[in-house]
Amino acid sequence: MVHEVKAGLATRQSFSKIKEVLEVPDLIEIQKDSYERFLREGLKEVLSDISPITDYSETLVLEFVDYRILETPKYDVEECKERDVNYAAPLKVSVRLINKETGEVNVQEVFMGDFPLMTERGTFIINGAERVIVSQLVRSPGVYFDTAKDKTGKDLFSSTVIPNRGAWLEFETDSNDIMWVRADRTRKLPATVLVRAMGLGSDEEIRAFFGEDEVLEATFRKDTAASQEDGLLEIYRRLRPGEPPTVESASQLVQSLFFDPKRYDLARVGRYKFNKKLSLAHRIAGQTAAENIINAETGEALVMAGESISPEMARQIQNAGINCVKLAMGEETVTVIGNHFVDAAAYLPFDPLLAELNEQVYYPALKEILEENLGEEELKARLISAHNTLIPKHIMVEDMFATFSYMLGLRFGLGETDDIDHLGNRRVRSVGELLQNQLRVGLSRLERVVRERM
Repeated sequence: MVHEVKAGLATRQSFSKIKEVLEVPDLIEIQKDSYERFLREGLKEVLSDISPITDYSETLVLEFVDYRILETPKYDVEECKERDVNYAAPLKVSVRLINKETGEVNVQEVFMGDFPLMTERGTFIINGAERVIVSQLVRSPGVYFDTAKDKTGKDLFSSTVIPNRGAWLEFETDSNDIMWVRADRTRKLPATVLVRAMGLGSDEEIRAFFGEDEVLEATFRKDTAASQEDGLLEIYRRLRPGEPPTVESASQLVQSLFFDPKRYDLARVGRYKFNKKLSLAHRIAGQTAAENIINAETGEALVMAGESISPEMARQIQNAGINCVKLAMGEETVTVIGNHFVDAAAYLPFDPLLAELNEQVYYPALKEILEENLGEEELKARLISAHNTLIPKHIMVEDMFATFSYMLGLRFGLGETDDIDHLGNRRVRSVGELLQNQLRVGLSRLERVVRERM
């Protein structure tokens, strides 16, 4: 049907079938919301990352207590354009200096510079000129698996563990069924070296944990290490060639490379994608159990050998704290290792959101807290205070073992490979996050300077 459409003063005839016109979305809102979150939470996160700063003698401690940005800038937007100045407001930080020897505590508000403010149009005024910060489309943090074929048509598998900030971890198999690993883009070494360094020292321990596998046996033949100490020293030699290796320095290097929250950060999206990809339930749903699956806490048999595991039962198995399941894949028995995260709702007598838990939590940490037998209100407070332990933002040893297990399972068709260029594996880094990253770089330099002058 032809219908009339008003366009200003003119009346036009429209032949369109759909009469409603969709409203144009507020595209600037993403930028504004991102910057608001940066001012509200991002600044706090960056300051807490470097706080407290302790001097080398450990007698002086500098803490960043709070911050505020003055509401009213010196000039408004138009005046900034006329005067060729920045549209900014002062950033003031409350700093506490503690002298451990004398017990003296000084608190002072420090001016840390003028902070650029965003206008209503999502722009910044820098030296009188209107500027915008363009969002980036980047690979999302997470773990990604890929497959390729060699010259003989044999499947070769690889995986990449990508953090938001920190060292990459890359696994790959070759034509001889040897699995290799690269830490922080260095030379590759047998993947079992990393497994040993993470706590499974001997060949027998690794076989007992991951099951009998051709790839494991082929990798053992290339691996000269025979204990956890050997694994740590081998990694140290690859990452710090030329330096004399010791077990202590190697252990510190691995700790700072992967398990230090200041240097390694998955971000919330990274932890979510890790749990989605490496969770036990995701990998065993629809498969056949090779042996009985027993709940160790209750003694109840959840699935009998030869039975198919439904998605609902897979979630029950995972939430029972079970992290290892043997599956029948044709004639083979494949051991599947999860990353030991569970749904908190299965354990708490209240909604996990009341304890600020809106995603899966690390089971050993949750179990430890539950064993304290606290009252409901005390339990909520305890869970909130242990948030970073329950939902760690750095990679865990269990994540590494689950990735290794996933690589072994891909040979049997267990698991799926990823398309890194798919938009589901990309994310937008908007203005707030970009500024937060730059501020983190600047404050890490400030931390070094302050420590030297204390």
